[in-house]
Amino acid sequence: MKSDHLQADIVIVGAGMVGALAAVLLADAGFKLIVIEKQLPEKIGPDSISMRVSAITRASQVLLQKAQVWEAIRQMRATPYTHMSVWDGSGSGHIDFDAADMNQPDLGHIIENNIIQAALWQRLQSHAQIQLCCPAEVDTLQLAEQASRLQLSDGRSIQCELLLAADGAQSKIRELAAVNCSSQPYDQHALVTTVQPQQGHAHTAWQKFMPGGPLAFLPIAEDQCSIVWSNSPQQVEQLLQLDDAALGQSLTEAFDARLGKVQVCGPRAAFPLRLQQADHYIAAGLALLGDAAHVIHPLAGQGVNLGFSDVALLLDCVQQSRAAKRPLGAWVELRRYERAARAHNQPVIVAMDAIKKLFSNQQPLLKRLRNSGLNLADKSAFVKHQLIKQAMGLSA
Repeated sequence: MKSDHLQADIVIVGAGMVGALAAVLLADAGFKLIVIEKQLPEKIGPDSISMRVSAITRASQVLLQKAQVWEAIRQMRATPYTHMSVWDGSGSGHIDFDAADMNQPDLGHIIENNIIQAALWQRLQSHAQIQLCCPAEVDTLQLAEQASRLQLSDGRSIQCELLLAADGAQSKIRELAAVNCSSQPYDQHALVTTVQPQQGHAHTAWQKFMPGGPLAFLPIAEDQCSIVWSNSPQQVEQLLQLDDAALGQSLTEAFDARLGKVQVCGPRAAFPLRLQQADHYIAAGLALLGDAAHVIHPLAGQGVNLGFSDVALLLDCVQQSRAAKRPLGAWVELRRYERAARAHNQPVIVAMDAIKKLFSNQQPLLKRLRNSGLNLADKSAFVKHQLIKQAMGLSA
């Protein structure tokens, strides 16, 4: 029988990748948690490859190892990439990266989102410090620094010291808390699917910038790639209507046949792209994590890595508060998290937006400058070293 009244140190709404990681790490740190999620995660088929993937950095890998799920993820499927190749389709500019330049075994891993979530859920569901409410949804909430209260749609009520919103870009918790959010739609949608290139992927993450948007081939299995093609909404809709053979031919031509003939071997989908950021990451008794706080262009696959860094910074903040015997939900305590998260996220958010706009601009002088810049960067060991550190999440 369900108890009508529940209590925990921390409540997390949303158990996707970011919310589930936060739950496991906070529970491992000794906090008592309640996790609220609307639906169970999708089941992972033995042969099917999910369309939604992330480029997991070394920094994110360390957090997944700390959560004791990295080996489970590797056993399901995690594809390392040792090289990155980026070029401008409107000119001759290019830059290539190699893990050997950093004395590293790889630059990161391409992993399906549902695999990361499934591994985290295995720990989440068995953790003695976590109570999972699923399916469940928050109807109302009352935020306060000392004790916040939530009412669930099934009639149960919950009291906690701190509420964490990890319920995505359309966060209901952010809305209920009246936290404003600035959103700027891009003139692009992203087409995602799985393909098998004739020449395989050579453990390389490939990205070509074109006037309509970037096209990425990301290694996801033995000889397959996950595709993320950003283009105008009209162009993406036309691509969605093609049969597999015609779409494969379009991908082959768009990618300059760099990997030979491309064969589509999975379902496809599309989603609109935008730049979005909450005006504040916190309120009294509340902190936003991941997409509830910020959404960026997927051109570098960094969205979930920003969310994971939010988790690490939030964990540090609440551990300091608990050690000092101060309220977890106090605004002055959570302000440390917001300052640290914004300082980490803002340069990435600005850079992704600038890169998107830079490579979409076809002004002749700007085209020459960006191509020259790419080529000069490719010849500078120092610049490439710094860029690789940033891409791997190893910078200060």
